[in-house]
Amino acid sequence: MKLNKSSLRLYAVTDRAWLGKQKLSEQVDMALRAGATFLQLREKNLDKEAFLQEAGEIKKVADQYKIPFVINDHPEIALACGADGVHVGQQDMEAGNVRALIGENKILGVSVQTVSEALKAEKQGADYLGVGAVFSTSTKLDADKVSLAVLKEICAAVSIPVVAIGGIDSSNLPELAGKGLAGVAVVSAIFGADDILEATANLRRLADEMIGE
Repeated sequence: MKLNKSSLRLYAVTDRAWLGKQKLSEQVDMALRAGATFLQLREKNLDKEAFLQEAGEIKKVADQYKIPFVINDHPEIALACGADGVHVGQQDMEAGNVRALIGENKILGVSVQTVSEALKAEKQGADYLGVGAVFSTSTKLDADKVSLAVLKEICAAVSIPVVAIGGIDSSNLPELAGKGLAGVAVVSAIFGADDILEATANLRRLADEMIGE
């Protein structure tokens, strides 16, 4: 599956910190049902076997809704479970090496914080960029902030789609209007919500408004 820019509108990134009594696949189902348009499975603490098993379960949900599904940081898991692609950060494998590993038909997303990183990732085969943290975030405490001015510069510098990430919720999402974004990536505002269906539907409406549709 190659990337459709519109599928990045509301990009959901999983986090098992808020699982409670529900399975992650159940939370993902609610998010996709309510309007999330893209899905990234992010796991930092599972062993490879458990990660692969979970990836297979989540892929079934994504396939049901025909939503693009990528794996964070682990190209080998993405290939093994048949995911649509992989997302890597600056501290992970270099984008060019990931592209060579996954082939031309998989989606490759890369996290960047500067115009130079963005241009390099695009040159090395990235299909889209994730830029952040645009706001303070409790999900990734070591994340450096990226100003909204730099975010706009990155969007203008590349020809591939850009999504903002980091501390985005219903209260600050409208501040991202006019920056050139294809969408927003959200973690806790979806998976940490008391009502995932309601929270996701509201975020989708705000994302549509932010982009101007």
